[in-house]
Amino acid sequence: MVGVFSEFDGLAAASGLPARPLHLAIGMFDGVHLGHRAVIDAAIRSARSDQGISAVLTFDPHPSRLFRPHQPVQLIMTPGIKSHLLAEAGVDHVINQTFDADYASIKAEDFVAHIQQHLPALKALYVGENWRFGHKRAGDVDLLTKEAVRTGIEVFSAPRISHNGSPISSTRIRQLLTTGEMAAANALLGYPYRSEGRVTAGRRLGRTLGFPTLNLPWEAELEPRYGVYAVRVRATDADAPGLDAVANFGLRPTVESATVAARLEVHVLDPKAVVAAGWREGTGLRVNWLSFLRPEKKFADLEALRMQIAQDRREAGDFFLR
Repeated sequence: MVGVFSEFDGLAAASGLPARPLHLAIGMFDGVHLGHRAVIDAAIRSARSDQGISAVLTFDPHPSRLFRPHQPVQLIMTPGIKSHLLAEAGVDHVINQTFDADYASIKAEDFVAHIQQHLPALKALYVGENWRFGHKRAGDVDLLTKEAVRTGIEVFSAPRISHNGSPISSTRIRQLLTTGEMAAANALLGYPYRSEGRVTAGRRLGRTLGFPTLNLPWEAELEPRYGVYAVRVRATDADAPGLDAVANFGLRPTVESATVAARLEVHVLDPKAVVAAGWREGTGLRVNWLSFLRPEKKFADLEALRMQIAQDRREAGDFFLR
């Protein structure tokens, strides 16, 4: 039995979940990659076979923001996109727990009791085999199992999944994104890396050059490599496959003289399709990043830039014909 997806701000807010067997996956799950899905899918399958509820307990911000504020982990995606991916995976509920000093101080031995206090219908916990928890990360799967079994709760731990001989991890995916290895990153994610934003008015420079663009303000903790990508774009509230496009992400050094924030601009290969879709200022769009074409560079003048954009457009078109 599949429930209606919902989100909760913390365990206390989730206390009102229906009194059906609760199968809870726990983890940061940044990227919701294939390794994470082994944990999450196990909770979903068990919940459905048990006529129960599947849920994910995840955290914001990343614990490193508390313990290493000078060098925090840069997240692959925003909490909003992570929730969308979890909903798409089939999770019934997501519990977004604030990770602060109070939460970090919970003793490992008290962790299961803390969860059960708020989620009395808890039947089973699902984690990765190397997951750590509790004060000073003192808890491991063995301790989790010991404390859970004491109160009749089952614990399932999933082994790490490897790709080409190396474990899939969020750290590995972050490295691939920052070096522009988009195809490899997508293979580990199990879906195309994505970003979302709302179309805003720009300087219409792309239109002047003959390549109209959609300007999509987007702030990412972890910025992919600056450059040009083959992408597919669609409205965030639609299930259509999307439109083939070429995107530039970066500082636009040819046309920007001052230091600016990185910007995402998308040129749809068939501009008429944008008009037909009714996309305009304020439209929410999702961009699926598929292939890195070239790094960002500064050109001598606008004509040189125009010629390069034309080449980028051809290369993106070739990519979609493969």
